[in-house]
Amino acid sequence: MIFVRALRGIFSLKPGFSCRKIAVILLSVTLLSAAGCAKRPPASDPQALSAYLGANDPLEPMNRAIFSFNQGFDDILLEPAARFYRQFGPPDIRKGISNFVNNWREPVTFVNDVLQGEPSRAGTTLTRFLINSTFGLLGMLDTATYWGIEHHSEDFGETFAVWGFSEGPYIMLPILGPSNARDLSGFVVDFFYDPVSLWLSHEGWTYVRYGRLALRGLIYREENLETLDDLGKSSTDFYATIRSAYRQLRNYDINNGVLDINADDDLFDEDFDDEDF
Repeated sequence: MIFVRALRGIFSLKPGFSCRKIAVILLSVTLLSAAGCAKRPPASDPQALSAYLGANDPLEPMNRAIFSFNQGFDDILLEPAARFYRQFGPPDIRKGISNFVNNWREPVTFVNDVLQGEPSRAGTTLTRFLINSTFGLLGMLDTATYWGIEHHSEDFGETFAVWGFSEGPYIMLPILGPSNARDLSGFVVDFFYDPVSLWLSHEGWTYVRYGRLALRGLIYREENLETLDDLGKSSTDFYATIRSAYRQLRNYDINNGVLDINADDDLFDEDFDDEDF
């Protein structure tokens, strides 16, 4: 699901359960998923072959099974937690928490701005971080946006794309949700080298590090309760819609906000409007 893209780190972690072990688990899941490969249609059926190649989902049987598991996780835990958070968290407090979490993600964006050769955007990110960390009370207030300095985000998956790496096959990860080979690799790099997370680990605040990631997921789910509900109700194939939406969204992010509306993708076969997307 779209929201679980933000849940990179919501695990019940025991002491000694290192980041490298997480990476091994994720990569192992990817390799094991190869057992559930979808059969490639023959060249004699060009329409089916075109749809197969366009979806870029050779692991579809396994991916659909994992998607069902993720939906169960959402139904049992994440969505109820998000609704509880909305019901009992005052809007101003929720906004402050969201601002705070986003502010301390800015160092990751800054590093990726630099690696993508975007000095202007890197300067904007650094300026936002300095302003919000001081005048914004450590980021609880988004003073930079109020002053006209707009937020953007970057990650290492996007950096790999800018460097020319292809996306690789679509992958549905347990709990983490939609991804692909390139974005999974980027997530591992971001996870290891997030400057704030490295600092927290150095200070021995490992649980703060994982709590920060879990909070990002909760915030994203709460902010998208209605959108995801409507999307699920209007989609004839929710899995295919999420797959298409994820690929479109990643292209949008990689191109810094430019969406190729002419892309041949089944996202727009579903009946929902641009605001939902």
